[in-house]
Amino acid sequence: MIEDQSPLEEHPPIEDQLQAAFEEPSKSNWKMWLAAGGCAVLLCAAVFVGTLIFVGPKFVQQFFPDNVEVAEELPRAVTQTNTMGDPHAPIHIIEYGDFQCPYCLRFWSETEPLLIEEYVNTGKVYFEYRSFPFLGPESVWAAEGAYCAGDQGKFWEYHDTLYANWTGENVGDFTQDKLIEYAKTINLEMDTFEACLSNETHKGKVEQDKAQAEADGVHATPTFLINGHVLEGAQPFSIFKQIIEKLLEGNLDSQSG
Repeated sequence: MIEDQSPLEEHPPIEDQLQAAFEEPSKSNWKMWLAAGGCAVLLCAAVFVGTLIFVGPKFVQQFFPDNVEVAEELPRAVTQTNTMGDPHAPIHIIEYGDFQCPYCLRFWSETEPLLIEEYVNTGKVYFEYRSFPFLGPESVWAAEGAYCAGDQGKFWEYHDTLYANWTGENVGDFTQDKLIEYAKTINLEMDTFEACLSNETHKGKVEQDKAQAEADGVHATPTFLINGHVLEGAQPFSIFKQIIEKLLEGNLDSQSG
């Protein structure tokens, strides 16, 4: 009786088996280290995000320092603290503003440069800024900071820097730390400025401005008194020009205020 005989199972040469034995663990180790590395990255990311949440903005600022915008200098011919122009000019414009107010920002960027060029620098308008900080504590701090800069003869440079760095209302643009950074950009004497700010040297001046604004019937910013005539809002230059020209021609009487 002849038994069926199955063919013998073929095996690879011993050299190939040895090579495979060394390669297989190597591939497994590579995958293991890759997985471990991915876990480590995720863990680090989780720790970093957690730290940002619990430690807060000051920690964030160490990694992402704020960039301070430097304002383009407006060519004001004559300035003195919070005024510009000839005090004996026939037209006196008083602006009541809040540095956090977006419409004040619009006036500063669109209309004020034209007023300066055509009327302030030509001796026809004497312009005065007064603070009416009603949008929150940052408004008060910014106004005090501007007056502190004014003590060093740089009210308007600081005024412009505040607007150049505006990004919204009550979003941290005008914290005391930020106000100090802005002062550095216009080369103020920092010990003097910081002392002025921390001691609230001009708190009384800001409160006086606000009280006077309320006495003048101011309800919003910006509000302007043009020889006593009230103009409210970020009006275009053409409106200012129309009023100023009428006053210069004597076709519009000046009012007290």
